[in-house]
Amino acid sequence: MKDFAGLGHLFVVSFLFYFSSFMVIPAITDVTMEAVCPGRDECSVAIYLSGFQNAVTGLGALVVTPVVGNLSDRYGRKALMTLPVTVAILPLFILACNRSDVFFYVYYVANIVAGIFCGGTMHCLCLAYVADHVGPRRRTAAFGLLSGVSAAGFVSGTLTARFLATSSTFKVAAAVAMVAALYLRVFLPESGVVSCSDEACDPLLQASSCTSSTSSSASSSDSDEDLSPRLPPQKGGLPSLSDMFALLTGSLALSGAATITFFYSLGEHGLQTALMFYLKAQFGYSKDEFANLLLIVGFAGMLSQLIVMPILAPILGEEILLIVGLLGGCTHVFLYGIAWSYWVPYFSAAFVILSAFVHPSIRTNVSKNVASNEQGIAQGCISGISSFASILGPLIFTPLTAWFLSETEPFNFKGFSILCAGFCTLIAFIISMRIRGAQSSACKKSTVQHEQA
Repeated sequence: MKDFAGLGHLFVVSFLFYFSSFMVIPAITDVTMEAVCPGRDECSVAIYLSGFQNAVTGLGALVVTPVVGNLSDRYGRKALMTLPVTVAILPLFILACNRSDVFFYVYYVANIVAGIFCGGTMHCLCLAYVADHVGPRRRTAAFGLLSGVSAAGFVSGTLTARFLATSSTFKVAAAVAMVAALYLRVFLPESGVVSCSDEACDPLLQASSCTSSTSSSASSSDSDEDLSPRLPPQKGGLPSLSDMFALLTGSLALSGAATITFFYSLGEHGLQTALMFYLKAQFGYSKDEFANLLLIVGFAGMLSQLIVMPILAPILGEEILLIVGLLGGCTHVFLYGIAWSYWVPYFSAAFVILSAFVHPSIRTNVSKNVASNEQGIAQGCISGISSFASILGPLIFTPLTAWFLSETEPFNFKGFSILCAGFCTLIAFIISMRIRGAQSSACKKSTVQHEQA
């Protein structure tokens, strides 16, 4: 942990931010249903409103996140991180004042605007901040710790919501969000592109895809040089879409990370679109059941990223962790879709202990394959791809969920849309296996050519 001592204030900000954000999730489904369809357990209008919000938020984040990430490379992480942390306060404050129909719709609009600036930018900037301070050899564990702290905020917020009345939940969440913004401005040191000494950053040269696929024990002997930038110098402007595309397609590792992110995020957002409404219609879940389920998810993710992942990362490497995580993610989603009893979703949630490996592993792979002054834009591009998936997810899965939860469903299978989301995660798993096979073949071919030479 002493290697990550410089990240303490970032971890506090991240914890408080996600504490306030996730605290309201168990209550928001009931608040939405009460405002839109009072007294009912099934409501297509509420599903479509949620799907529309996710789609618009994803579209905005697709544009905003890479731009904010690039600006943070030039002007520092703290300055840009202030934006999502501050904007997140407004929608919470609205429902803290009142939860009547009028206030709900004002909250709905404000939450869309906040989601555009917070949906991907906070996570992207936190990852770039970590990359500024931690070298590639320790970055998988550091990204895992960051995700674990976020999961701790998730667990703490959900647990708090479990014992608070709905009226108090939004007041406490708004207050914690304000504390997060103040703590950020007062205590978090500025960070951006830093000049790393060997002792401070220990950067590792990723000279080829073969280098990135070797075991961590072998990588300890590699060069400690930084990568050359992939993007041309920007003279007062922002990179174009073609520059971003060139960055992501510059290597098999980056293009593979982008493709896997898209399909896995599409499955994730499909699950998020359908799950709450599916559980309410299928098993009569309410605020407390949602909170219990989210607590299991949070505890599993926190255990995985704070304990399991730091232990396994040096042994297995991020590529094996990614494959294991994708396999766990597939199981996690498919079990939700075929749940035959109220306890099956709780059992399914435990597989988050494996699926939590996915995003830190992808982000580490991306971070290792770009230069130090491209961390923000690279992470922003991956977040943008995830946001693009969050646009398609609601567009695809909202009508599918509403159809199979309605009285006019083509056949009796309420979890059909979730099962379709599971196939998206399965595609991501298959792609990861093919990429690993291609990298292994390239490494063997390179080794043979070297021996022949």
